[in-house]
Amino acid sequence: MRSFTVGSVFGIPIKLDVTFLLILPVFAWLIGSQVGLWVETLNAAPFSANLDAAQLTAGNTEWLLGTAAAIGLFVGVVLHELGHSVVAMRYGFPIDSITLWILGGIAQLSDQPEDWKQELFIAIAGPVVSIALGAISFVALHQLPASVDLLRFVVGYLALMNFALAAFNLLPGFPMDGGRVLRALLARTRPFAQATKIAAEVGKSFALLLGILGLFGTNIILIGIAFFIYIGASGEAQRTVMTAAFEGVRVEDVMTHGDQVKTVRSDESVADLMERMFTERHTGYPVVDDGHLVGMVTLDDVRQVREVERDAYRVEDVMNDAVYTIPRYADAMDALETMQEHGVGRLVVVDAEGELTGLVSRTDLMTAFDIIKSSGVQSTVPSTEQP
Repeated sequence: MRSFTVGSVFGIPIKLDVTFLLILPVFAWLIGSQVGLWVETLNAAPFSANLDAAQLTAGNTEWLLGTAAAIGLFVGVVLHELGHSVVAMRYGFPIDSITLWILGGIAQLSDQPEDWKQELFIAIAGPVVSIALGAISFVALHQLPASVDLLRFVVGYLALMNFALAAFNLLPGFPMDGGRVLRALLARTRPFAQATKIAAEVGKSFALLLGILGLFGTNIILIGIAFFIYIGASGEAQRTVMTAAFEGVRVEDVMTHGDQVKTVRSDESVADLMERMFTERHTGYPVVDDGHLVGMVTLDDVRQVREVERDAYRVEDVMNDAVYTIPRYADAMDALETMQEHGVGRLVVVDAEGELTGLVSRTDLMTAFDIIKSSGVQSTVPSTEQP
């Protein structure tokens, strides 16, 4: 997601994704265009707000209310994510950021807790915050005087939506909060990877149900949430399986060792490099001059040069100076995550002195993963339940 930072809370960067800037006015319009319906809902039991519908729908008041309520709603989403984040930090899991986007908010944990109690408390912290916000708003609705009906409408709407946010998030749609609660409870008596697989299957079934309801109700937002849950459940299940499979596997176990790594010089022509790629069946090379690593060059880099100009261009003209490295003793899963983070297909493996000692590619990791799965020696994370 493309996002920018607007501030920080407890040292956690708060980011806005560009999709959030699109959805915020849509929410403001939706709320403003339905003020009358919301007034009817809030005037009924159990809220019994006694709001004046005529006053709240006069002139441009609806759009002011819609804007205020939409902003208040997303503030509540940030506080919901902060609930998760504070508890996660309490257990020693730093939070990279909280990002608001088209479907709500995401707190990016730097690592995944595998103790079921820790995950349980982290998961329920967000809904607890939403329930608390709903209760505070509900009390404010009845304590504020009738002369400030505009403010009473906003806090009444936020009371209703924060309660709804807590309830919705507690549904078993892994990787939503309820799905994480389910995984935590399953992990009491099962390996973490197995608990994740079960929770993910429940989450995907829940997503399909939401998607069907969204299609019949022509609700685009519901369809979007269903898609997000399905993709999220599949992705996290795959990641957990891979983490378990790569338990104890280090980069040096799967890399191509230095004496087998093919390199190129920066002064070689692009035409010669293309010829080597064809004959050696390689699509990426470290660029080494006088024993020093100076860059990486891939097939995508050389494709930018027209065929008739490849004799005139040198590797140094097209190579990438930014070389992403990883220590040889790092975990194999760390290598995969580093590749995903930087959008690259290979990493240079270095020793303690920073010298090239090998090369590891996404293909190397996927091949190792397939072999581990086929050999039946896949590791699993043991249950933390005590007898």
